[in-house]
Amino acid sequence: MFRLGDLTRYISESVILGFMAAAATLLAIGQVANALGVHDKGVGSQHVLYRLWLTLTQSYPYNIRAVSVTIFTLLLALGLRRLVRRYRLPHLDMLAALILVATTAYLLGWTREGKYGNTLIAVAGSVPSSLPTFHVPSIKLSWIRDLGSQSLAIAFLGLLEAMAIAKSIANQTRQEFDFNRQCLAEGLANLVGGFFRCLPGSGSLSRSAINFQAGAATRFSGIIVAVSVAMALLLFAPLAQYVPKPALAALLLLTALRLIEPQRIGYAFRASSIDAAVLTITAVAGLALGLDEAILIGVALSILLFVPRAARLRVSELVVDDDAVVREKVISDPICRTLLLYDLEGELFFGAAPELERYLSELVNRALAESIHFIVLRVKRVRNPDLVCLEQLEHFLKRSEKLGVTVLLAGIRSNLLEALQRLRFEDWYPPERLFRQGVDEDSATLAAIRSVYAQSTRESSCHHCDPKRTALSRSGSLYYQV
Repeated sequence: MFRLGDLTRYISESVILGFMAAAATLLAIGQVANALGVHDKGVGSQHVLYRLWLTLTQSYPYNIRAVSVTIFTLLLALGLRRLVRRYRLPHLDMLAALILVATTAYLLGWTREGKYGNTLIAVAGSVPSSLPTFHVPSIKLSWIRDLGSQSLAIAFLGLLEAMAIAKSIANQTRQEFDFNRQCLAEGLANLVGGFFRCLPGSGSLSRSAINFQAGAATRFSGIIVAVSVAMALLLFAPLAQYVPKPALAALLLLTALRLIEPQRIGYAFRASSIDAAVLTITAVAGLALGLDEAILIGVALSILLFVPRAARLRVSELVVDDDAVVREKVISDPICRTLLLYDLEGELFFGAAPELERYLSELVNRALAESIHFIVLRVKRVRNPDLVCLEQLEHFLKRSEKLGVTVLLAGIRSNLLEALQRLRFEDWYPPERLFRQGVDEDSATLAAIRSVYAQSTRESSCHHCDPKRTALSRSGSLYYQV
């Protein structure tokens, strides 16, 4: 409702790549025990990599049947995927591989219970053959105080993870992704789920990846999956006890491998050192601290890297050369005593205020030091002025006027002009010093320069400005390349 999904544009692609790499690695690590046919070692409070080490070193002997099922499922899934692509068949290769392996294991007797109720390889186990029932939850206002902060944290992290997954898949499919629609859908789903005793829901990394790799092309695939799962629960739930865990582990290992994009990771590392650092930090944080912490760290890094870039202003000095052309100044250009001509570009928000104050102060000081009485400031490329920067601009104009320096603002766009009008600049700043973009027949910047030449005397100008004054008398002779 508040369209907060737009904020996700500030999560850099390096964060997404690092998050997905960590998520895929953790997904694969979580299936190692099932793939080897052993039990996980360690406890939940221990680090995942340490538990993996314990599982690999203290779980001998490995279950040879489980290992063979894992390898066979991987080879079968890869082979079927090749056939699907070659003959353009429906993307049912992973499902077909699971059914074939499960049937083979059952016929071999590996998934049927022996006389002691055990199976030779681990199976998925019994699944209830019913759907969740409707119920009206009880609500106590005191729970808002006790559970509110945790609920917001769950919602926030759930949204971030879902959007990270969606951005990763959308990048591969080149589809447009509406983050606000995702937020609204997830919120409504959790609201409705509360009436069916559901856990808080978010985007599922494994399900989304398998769905995408199975050939899903639209959002309707999610509805097909939901209906299929409901039908499977009602019709085939008893058969789930014969599905080998090693086969599921093999498919999830394959999914995790396909989630990692080595080409794009290499591209990020070659693009810039900042992208490489963000990707690495996010991935390491995901493995060391967990995915929730990784996405928060990635978002914080994105913000920390974005703000300095957004706050960076570009200031360049312009000149009117002997051919009456306005362009950027080069070292060989002579010093002009008639006017200072500068171009300002960037976001005029509070983060840029210190840099803006420094530039404007240096501009006035230079005018005083060189006895220049006119400054033309080209503001065509400034955007989104806020309170702090508008105050800096006001102080600059008033200080310049007090010191005998006339400042003309050229190329003013509508948003800046409206802000100046709301702040009543016209009460003290002459409107003839404002040159709106698009009003002058050629350019607001050229109009401001003409105004300076018209107001300045030959005695206060430098000798090389005389030819330019003469050029001004000829229509269309003055133009710019900026």
